[in-house]
Amino acid sequence: MDTHIFPNTIWRNLTPPEEHPGFRYEGHRPGDRVELPRGHVLRPGFGSFKVDVILDIDISVTMRDGKKIYTNIYRPTRPDPERLPALIAWSPYGKCAGGTSPQNYDSMGPYRMGIPYQSLSGYETFEGPNPAEWCKRGYVVVDPDARGTCHSEGDINAWGQQEAIDIYDFIDWCSKQDWCNGSVVMFGNSWLAICQINHATRCRHPALKAIAPWEAMTDPYQQVCCRGGVSNPKDSFGKIIVQGFSGMSKAEDIWSNVGPRPLYDDYWESKRIDVEKMDIPIYLTASYSSRLHLWGSFTTFGKAKSLNKWLRVHASQEWHDLYRREAMDDLQKFYDCFAKGKLDNGWMETPQLQLSLIAMYGSIARTIKERPEAGSSFPLSRTKAVKYFLDASTMQLVAQRPVNESRALYEAHSLTGQAVFTMKFNKYTELSGFPWAKLYMSCREKDDMDINVIIRKIGISGELLEHANYPMPVPIDKIPNSNVAKFQGPNGLLRASHRVSILPREHPDEPPRYSHRFYKKITPGSRVALEIPIWPIGMVFEQGEGLALVVAGHDLRLPEVLNDDGDGEPSDLNVGRHEIHTGSQWDSFIEIPEI
Repeated sequence: MDTHIFPNTIWRNLTPPEEHPGFRYEGHRPGDRVELPRGHVLRPGFGSFKVDVILDIDISVTMRDGKKIYTNIYRPTRPDPERLPALIAWSPYGKCAGGTSPQNYDSMGPYRMGIPYQSLSGYETFEGPNPAEWCKRGYVVVDPDARGTCHSEGDINAWGQQEAIDIYDFIDWCSKQDWCNGSVVMFGNSWLAICQINHATRCRHPALKAIAPWEAMTDPYQQVCCRGGVSNPKDSFGKIIVQGFSGMSKAEDIWSNVGPRPLYDDYWESKRIDVEKMDIPIYLTASYSSRLHLWGSFTTFGKAKSLNKWLRVHASQEWHDLYRREAMDDLQKFYDCFAKGKLDNGWMETPQLQLSLIAMYGSIARTIKERPEAGSSFPLSRTKAVKYFLDASTMQLVAQRPVNESRALYEAHSLTGQAVFTMKFNKYTELSGFPWAKLYMSCREKDDMDINVIIRKIGISGELLEHANYPMPVPIDKIPNSNVAKFQGPNGLLRASHRVSILPREHPDEPPRYSHRFYKKITPGSRVALEIPIWPIGMVFEQGEGLALVVAGHDLRLPEVLNDDGDGEPSDLNVGRHEIHTGSQWDSFIEIPEI
């Protein structure tokens, strides 16, 4: 089934792992077995194995279409032949038996994401479980090279049906091995998380007892590649991912497919994950710092029909959170409950939602970390939608619609042009949920507009605040400007011509949704209402602190990773100046969710 259903899909030829400049590859070694005794350390500084482990390297598993994929298997050795659950980390990044891949924590963010070398063994797949940790906890860690990766046969597929089927066949094989108790669980972050929910919603294998997609995504077009109908061909994050792949054939370049497919079509629909079909125990995490996964994590929790579902919203960055001791203890209780039948281990009493709210560095408020909340829905049932109207005459956000009409202008195709509207809270305030903005806008020089908005927090003295995503050895103003390192606020995007594809609301307070299947250019100079969804917010304010709504033509987000600064030229289609119309009949506003 390794076929290209959509003939104009963009594929990239891969470099074999032995030749890839970013790999320190340990070689293709089918059938090799290595003993990793208790106390084994890969290299000085890494953590040691706490139990004796047998590592089987490049074991071949045949898919239903005859393609072979290769996997490493870490098995704790015990005096009794106890069968254990399989913990699968399905990954396209290249499994690790002591080597390294281009995707690693040293290269993706400053100060190694705050992850101590001692907390890992060096054998873990990027964004996957540490074998030394999980063998000690009584699991067999199975690290496959997904189809097309390294020496696994076929092409690397970006999620969709093919990957879901491959995972089914792989789970089927694992569950029948003499070291497996018949139960399988999955774990991982980002791509390793997306593939879990992709499989569980399309063709879940009955042996799969629980999944832990720690920060995922459910709709590549709407959440990553073309948010709001706005593509960014200069955003090199997708290129970093694809260039890091290694294999003997090709990889699907889903980021580049926006070029030939700028509208949402059947190709993008084939990649969308229908989380309402989810019916499996699921432990999710989310963090506000992600410009890739936040929407998907919250909507998966909110829409999955699983009765046994948990979401822990933490206040750091996903990689930093991934290997914390407390997080691993929590995850083991979850797995043991469903994969080992330990239903009385206390996990079922765990609050289904634990919510963090960010205060920001320099705030007089304090960040709320993983506060238990009642119920299993998001947004919280006690959330109230509150509108603040834009007043261009004062550049303020106000509680009542201004009587007089006014306008604010900014240079549209510029990295500095923007309009900033501010307000202060007169009491302690918590925000949690999905904000959105309605802006009446026009442009005299162009028949389309790319609009970017971001919500920033304002300190007592009026300064814009930021949040460090993990402990840093330098002040926040010395932290490099990358999204993995620091968080500035939730953002939203919309291409004006896509406004006509807006979908009917199921509830008046829900954020706007678009099909992006068609568009209609605007008439230059005409005023159009743009309803812009903004990613989930989780912030806390003391009296006297406030927020700013920033509107611009250029991307207001920090680059996702280091060394991703572009060429200094904005990537939008904008020309001339954008005008924001407020007051009188032009009720431009932002709606924010107050707890």
